[in-house]
Amino acid sequence: MIDQIGYDEDQHILIVTFRDTGKYLYHDVPVSTFEAFCKAPSAGAFFNLHVKDRFRCIRDPVRKRFGPNARRLFKRPPERDRPT
Repeated sequence: MIDQIGYDEDQHILIVTFRDTGKYLYHDVPVSTFEAFCKAPSAGAFFNLHVKDRFRCIRDPVRKRFGPNARRLFKRPPERDRPT
């Protein structure tokens, strides 16, 4: 589900933030596509028809990897090793 969208006019980058998976950057997107996206009655339908698989996309490189689906980066110590 799309949470929010933004646009960098200087670099022609569409920024789409999804509720569960985070932020993605779509390159070389015309400003007219962003403007139509903002006016679309369904953001999801517009995204699927006019953005998805049509522009080069990368996951936001500065995105922190914390959230409900993030992988755990450390192991919890066994119960016996935890301080009391």
